[in-house]
Amino acid sequence: MDFRCFETLDLEVPAEGAILTGDNAQGKTSVLEALCVLVRLHSPRTHRLGTLGRIGSKGFGIAGDPWGCERQVRYSREGMVLKADEEMRPTQTGYLEDGGLVVWMGNEDLELVRGPGEGRRRYLDFIGAQVDAKYRRSWSRYRRALRAKNLLLKEGRPRDAEISSYEEILIEHGSVLMAARVRLVAELAPLAAEAQRAVSGMDEPLTLNYLPGSGPDLRESLLHARERETRLRQAVVGPHRDELDLRLHGMPAADFASEGQQRTIALALKLAQGKLLERHGGKLPIYLMDDIFGELDPGRRNALMNHLPTLAQKWITTTHLDWMKETPEIGGIGRFRVSGGKVN
Repeated sequence: MDFRCFETLDLEVPAEGAILTGDNAQGKTSVLEALCVLVRLHSPRTHRLGTLGRIGSKGFGIAGDPWGCERQVRYSREGMVLKADEEMRPTQTGYLEDGGLVVWMGNEDLELVRGPGEGRRRYLDFIGAQVDAKYRRSWSRYRRALRAKNLLLKEGRPRDAEISSYEEILIEHGSVLMAARVRLVAELAPLAAEAQRAVSGMDEPLTLNYLPGSGPDLRESLLHARERETRLRQAVVGPHRDELDLRLHGMPAADFASEGQQRTIALALKLAQGKLLERHGGKLPIYLMDDIFGELDPGRRNALMNHLPTLAQKWITTTHLDWMKETPEIGGIGRFRVSGGKVN
């Protein structure tokens, strides 16, 4: 395996999932992270998969059979080797097209509400990439073109022809992202509002609004911004500047919601994500819940568990099980102890 702190790990869990207990920094989160990489080739903790290998190793390997399909991911300096039921998948898109779905829930989700817009864009991107292969392709190509354009702008000398060529790529794929995000937010908004009421136990109207980082015509916006971008030496309009506006009772949630309300909003966003993935993917996502229950009062904790799909597989990490005394029994779920990079 050679993943994070684990040299090897062979774990068999019930279909309902697992609860992993243990002190901090023992490897609990790394188990959930490995599952996320196996299912979606994505880590919620880093953009660089090369950093996930155990110190001193040349890479890592993960295998498992979610949804009855044996899947394998091997990563090394030479690249990635991807298999599904012993069949080689030469591209990440090919590996993901018949793969599973994931909802990651962690304490860092609070930054979805009160942090910078980048976190909210990542939230939309992770959903979009799971429900639409075109979104993932456009997101990847937009990012590469944006990086190249910014490098040219930073040089500070005229490179208009080259910049214009990259802008054509930005326009093509940025327009795809903008249209997809409009649809995503329109679908997420009622689902998040419903989850907010369910988890809070109160009539707390939550609204989501998509605020594009350009005008409706991306080409025209880039044209108008050209002088400003040359002066600032960076791209200032486009989907990389989009914002997801969150409001509670019509007021900006980051400024006016209490910490408890902000935590509930973060949970509502992730529960809405799960509902949307189920709707579009035709299957239940795996819920990976990283140490979130210790920060919730019993009412919100119980409401969250009741709102989760009963048949969905759930992986939960926690430092203790005291909270379970006030929470309905999770039938069939396995319990494991994690210590020093070993699971018992």
